[in-house]
Amino acid sequence: MAKIKTQSRLVVRVQFTVSNLPPWLSVLCFVNKGVFVVQKTESKLTVYFDDPFWVGVYERISDGQLEVCKITFGAEPKDYEVYDYFLQNWHLLRFSPTVKADEKPDAKVNPKRMQRAIKKQLEVQGIGTKSQQALKLQHEENKIIRNEKSREQREAEKQMQFELRQQKKKQKHKGH
Repeated sequence: MAKIKTQSRLVVRVQFTVSNLPPWLSVLCFVNKGVFVVQKTESKLTVYFDDPFWVGVYERISDGQLEVCKITFGAEPKDYEVYDYFLQNWHLLRFSPTVKADEKPDAKVNPKRMQRAIKKQLEVQGIGTKSQQALKLQHEENKIIRNEKSREQREAEKQMQFELRQQKKKQKHKGH
């Protein structure tokens, strides 16, 4: 676990990075028809306490596209529990639609500057605005799907009621 910061509102935010790849595999190489294609993938997991649950926001940037997944944990997860969760539930994660991520040029960074940047990144609270946009997009998509399902159910219920009324009318007519 990287760093824990306690705020005055008894809210604890924990931020660390989890990847299913070893650090030396941050750049993946694929061979496509004899040509090497380099695909850089970055991933970041932010775990924070959002009363009453611990929530994890997993961000994945691949080919300049950002995808986000929100995970709700119950009690405070330990590092190994988070790792196990990802290993066992990776295929169940529902990522948001892709959002174009900000491109950062790859340049050699002084080690001290890198340490300062890491320290600064660990002190940042919450999730990035791009991640929030991606989560909002996913929320909107789920809302549309949910509304379509409920509309279909409502219409099916109306149709059943109509057919029942018609059937009752026929039954009344037959009896005379």
